[in-house]
Amino acid sequence: MRIAFAELFETMQGILTRRGMAPDRASLCARLFAETDRDGVYTHGVNRFPRFVRMIDRGTIELGARPVRTAQVGALERWDGRRGPGNLNAYECMARAIAIAQEQGIGCVALANTTHWMRGGSYGWQAVEAGAIGICWTNTLPNLPAWGDSVPRLGNNPLVIAVPRAAGPIVLDMAMSQFSYGALTAHRKRGELLPVDGGFDTAGNLTRDPAEIEKSLRPLPIGYWKGSGLSLMLDLVAAMLSGGMATHQIPADPNLEAGVSQFFLAMNAAAFAGGDAIANAIVESLGPVRYPGQRVMQIRAESLAGGIPVDEKTWEKVLLLK
Repeated sequence: MRIAFAELFETMQGILTRRGMAPDRASLCARLFAETDRDGVYTHGVNRFPRFVRMIDRGTIELGARPVRTAQVGALERWDGRRGPGNLNAYECMARAIAIAQEQGIGCVALANTTHWMRGGSYGWQAVEAGAIGICWTNTLPNLPAWGDSVPRLGNNPLVIAVPRAAGPIVLDMAMSQFSYGALTAHRKRGELLPVDGGFDTAGNLTRDPAEIEKSLRPLPIGYWKGSGLSLMLDLVAAMLSGGMATHQIPADPNLEAGVSQFFLAMNAAAFAGGDAIANAIVESLGPVRYPGQRVMQIRAESLAGGIPVDEKTWEKVLLLK
């Protein structure tokens, strides 16, 4: 089924408002969820919304909490998310990093004690729409085995790098596993195998079967040991600069995932002339190959014109939250 963006947004906004979220925050929170589906990232929009609401109802997410700044050194600030709604905390911290960058050329915000930020790419798009280069990442609960291990001790730690460009921003949004857990779920529901090996089955064999990887909890790190090392370093930097929790301290239950640490970096792309021409030349050098974020604009236009694809059963779950 397809649902108009306005209906998607207004339904989720109403659910949040009725639970006591301030109207302006409910509007932004619902917009971030709806824009995620609008842009084709179906695993972290409406599909995530029922879990998000359950976490509010259970008190895992503090509905009215707003992030506060706790320390500052030059262009680097430390904030406490107070376990508030993760997408609102992330949006505010990226906005703060952008504001610092507009004044000083570069701005950094390290955020502790927050909750799942939903689609990480949202904050990359937020940066480029403000004319800034944005880099951000989050640690997660332990759900990725280190290379050579069979026990999940690392986080999937999504990383976002976004570069503004007049002809179309370049936005990379990726997890540290070959396929995120959301992508595994999506393939399993469609009855599809993965296009390449995505992890190990319970016997320790590489497999393309998403259900087997979900059972084993052993997704394959990107680049094997390189992805494992990158996950570790992202966790280290986010936890150290924010003073927050590292992956090994975060509850392993997805319904209790709270207290994560994040990092937001913004750079003033207009500080030096010629950046757009350089970006154009690099994209053109790729030839016909699609660059990260290119298809988003096409999907966005299709979604706004013809409605957003939503799983009927998932939508029924959302409507029951009213």
